[in-house]
Amino acid sequence: PYAFGVLNHRNLQATAAYWNPILQYVTARSGVPLELHIGRTANETTDRVAAGRLDFAYTNHLFTPKRDQLGWRVLARQNSSGIRGQVVVLSHSPVKTLQDLAGKPVAFANPYGFTGYYVPMDALLRAGVRVVPVFAGNQEAAMGQLVAEEVAAAGVNHQVMTDFAKKRGLKYRVLSESEPYYDLAVMASPRVSEADGDKVRKAFVGMEHDPEGLRVLQTAAQSLGLSKARGFAPADDRDYANYRNFLKHTLVPLNE
Repeated sequence: PYAFGVLNHRNLQATAAYWNPILQYVTARSGVPLELHIGRTANETTDRVAAGRLDFAYTNHLFTPKRDQLGWRVLARQNSSGIRGQVVVLSHSPVKTLQDLAGKPVAFANPYGFTGYYVPMDALLRAGVRVVPVFAGNQEAAMGQLVAEEVAAAGVNHQVMTDFAKKRGLKYRVLSESEPYYDLAVMASPRVSEADGDKVRKAFVGMEHDPEGLRVLQTAAQSLGLSKARGFAPADDRDYANYRNFLKHTLVPLNE
């Protein structure tokens, strides 16, 4: 089977519980066998892409200038109103502005994270604020450090933060929020044929319009405690132009 890597925002068990049923459905519908591969951290999954060990991936880490050269192509995207990078603090925190974070520890998912590192860190640097980055491994782990008050703030993907806070009844404040970017993309490596890529795209995009596919998405959503199923929309490389533009001009040194 083709190795399908998923960028893990959550722990391995939660990521597998969400994705295994989806990949089983896509395999059955498309006739293209897919097998879930997850690194221990999101950057480990991305390193596997760069090393040529994955065939498909659900990711937004491949739009840096260097990784763009790998020739991966966008097939579909999570069908959402987009994701934003935020800098957040607990509601009772004394921190009121980005400037209040100068010299303080701030949690981020990992050094490759787009909305979970580059975007919020860029906002801090543009505000002239230098912080001490603490990399937690994934998005929810960074939020866990914020809850435990081990850090003064966290740089987060607003969607994952919203889900996390809802599940835990957590109150927080947003100090900074970016423009919206399309959600993560289902991407294919250049060694996947156009024909196989098209079959996989059709199966993902058709899920929410097929009773069985919708049921799989609803079960997956319930496994994360989400109230609403999240399907997939058709997408191509042009939809991710603002990622490339941001990564060309960011003040944050790129880790690639």
